[in-house]
Amino acid sequence: MPRPGSAQRWTAVAGRWGCRLLALLLLVPGPGGASEITFELPDNAKQCFYEDIAQGTKCTLEFQVITGGHYDVDCRLEDPDGKVLYKEMKKQYDSFTFTASKNGTYKFCFSNEFSTFTHKTVYFDFQVGEDPPLFPSENRVSALTQMESACVSIHEALKSVIDYQTHFRLREAQGRSRAEDLNTRVAYWSVGEALILLVVSIGQVFLLKSFFSDKRTTTTRVGS
Repeated sequence: MPRPGSAQRWTAVAGRWGCRLLALLLLVPGPGGASEITFELPDNAKQCFYEDIAQGTKCTLEFQVITGGHYDVDCRLEDPDGKVLYKEMKKQYDSFTFTASKNGTYKFCFSNEFSTFTHKTVYFDFQVGEDPPLFPSENRVSALTQMESACVSIHEALKSVIDYQTHFRLREAQGRSRAEDLNTRVAYWSVGEALILLVVSIGQVFLLKSFFSDKRTTTTRVGS
């Protein structure tokens, strides 16, 4: 015969382990409505992307230039009829949220046509719609259980952690690019200074040598 309270303890243990298992499963990426891409944009080039969106869907476009030049790029977003929804010139990073007014294919482009010799590395995150509910019971009128509420909270916290990690990785990549560029400039400057010092030193040696060298005088006799 089981001891009093053992059933409650086993239920609590099972609930804790079930929530932990679900939290581990949430770490595995699943299907969603977000597209994250990092691509290289050559100089004098333009790259466009297309997405089919249903009417009334809320979308968010976020982009950032990681490497190249002044870390800026042109961005343009159009609806299926070609109407410009968003347009910015020479932006380093930005975020734009809109609601689709009609069904169709939306186009957003990144342009580096103003740059003559500098390549850019661009990251963008295009999120279409909201994430599907974690539990089917979220759409019901009845309240969630304690374990379901805890799992939903963990899911939201994990999404925030992923967003923070993405932003910190982008900042790290941008900082590393700036540091490497600065290191290259310092190296070139050091080589230039060394060459200048070498030329000046050689010039000073020859100048001092000319001061102490013997100068022969030529005597010319004038006949009477």
